[in-house]
Amino acid sequence: MKNNIPFKDIKEIAQLIDHTSLKPTDTPRKIINLVNEAKKWNFKAVCVSPSYVKLVYEMLKDTDIKIATVIGFPLGSNTTETKVFEAKNAILNGADEIDMVINIGRLIAGEYEYVRNEIHSIVEAVEDTLVKVIIETCYLSKEHIVIASKLAVDAGAAFVKTSTGFGTAGAKVEDIKIIKNTIGDRAKIKASGGIRDFETLIKMVNAGANRIGTSSGVKIIEEAKKYFEGE
Repeated sequence: MKNNIPFKDIKEIAQLIDHTSLKPTDTPRKIINLVNEAKKWNFKAVCVSPSYVKLVYEMLKDTDIKIATVIGFPLGSNTTETKVFEAKNAILNGADEIDMVINIGRLIAGEYEYVRNEIHSIVEAVEDTLVKVIIETCYLSKEHIVIASKLAVDAGAAFVKTSTGFGTAGAKVEDIKIIKNTIGDRAKIKASGGIRDFETLIKMVNAGANRIGTSSGVKIIEEAKKYFEGE
């Protein structure tokens, strides 16, 4: 693993991580603990469900840690109007970043203009706020991963994101490579779903990921710390 480490220190790794908890059983106490962990390790962002954005904002408003939330989550089959309202409401509550789920069924059906227009509607609605587009790769063919990635970038998204973590599988190195080969440097890539250790994070970054969504941020940092201390 030694020759494949693309980081110089722990801080650099922490700045890749969206420290995430999106479980239906999340309590306010769980979210408070999540935020405190993010503050301790200075993660790039905290990603929570929309109902907790205000709580997280109050805890992070005097820090540089970003607040991310999810829109149309986890199925992506809400109406465009609902997603737009959700996104605007999240911004009002303090969100800095929007992770939206595409309408997967419409994409598979070949309704590409619908998918593109929906992404663009959200990008426009939140103006300068960073939008990550979740394409849910586990349900898509290689061809559809390419198409979805192009649609997201064409619609103005800042990131193409692999997964919700609620599908049949999470991020895969092969899918990251497909996305990277498709979009190049036109947008960034967020790998999420099933990334639970330092070794997997390294593989995702080496494949082209710029951000990592995980609920195992603390575990990953502790593993990375052991690696660097052993140098």
